[in-house]
Amino acid sequence: MNKVTSDSISLKKRRQFLNTVYRSGLALAIARFGLISPMAQVFGNIPEELDSDESIFELEGQVLIDGNEAKITSLIKADSLIETGSNSYIIFRVGKDAHILRENSHMQLEGENALEAGLHLITGKLLSVFGKREAGKTHSLRTSTATIGIRGTGVYAESDSDRSYLCTCYGSTNIQSTLEPQQSEIVTTSHHDSPRFILKDPQQGKLIIPAPMFNHTDTELALIEAIVGRESPISAIQGYKRPRRGY
Repeated sequence: MNKVTSDSISLKKRRQFLNTVYRSGLALAIARFGLISPMAQVFGNIPEELDSDESIFELEGQVLIDGNEAKITSLIKADSLIETGSNSYIIFRVGKDAHILRENSHMQLEGENALEAGLHLITGKLLSVFGKREAGKTHSLRTSTATIGIRGTGVYAESDSDRSYLCTCYGSTNIQSTLEPQQSEIVTTSHHDSPRFILKDPQQGKLIIPAPMFNHTDTELALIEAIVGRESPISAIQGYKRPRRGY
């Protein structure tokens, strides 16, 4: 008889959570129509904070960490290289920051120990939340066409060869074109107020232009804030409290 461990139970619960959110359409319904209570009714609670010796909340498909096949028990360092294949994703934390890296993505973390100093989204799609830094400590996100200064923020980014996309979901960012650094913009928002495209080729002389909000939800932000022990300021689940033991 196979021994049932706490790790196997935890993994099963994580998979149940993700399968329901991503494949039932519930997350999209919540984000689009404001259906608040169904999430709490289905799951009872947002997942608890990951332990300090855990990096990965969930992964699916082909995921590589520093060139090696990722497992749920793999550790991710502040300077790790992470790659995802088709129909794949990984949800993970490094220190006080947490991320969802979507399929066909390639990202280099830049930092040391458990403290990220920067991210390079070489290609692909990334949803991230960042904890506050100590005075004098900075954090940046680089894409194919932009360098973004991060200040205790939630962001969604896409990096393609001809343009980047950035939604400052909440908090403040400083967006700067890598092609023409003099073109920059400080964006401060509370709820996806000012998404931007950062272009390779200018439109009417501009490389940073308004964009719609797409491809991410408040529910996902609530999830990744929870695995680092925080509550999203725009949580799609009204009334849910900080993660508790026993999820």
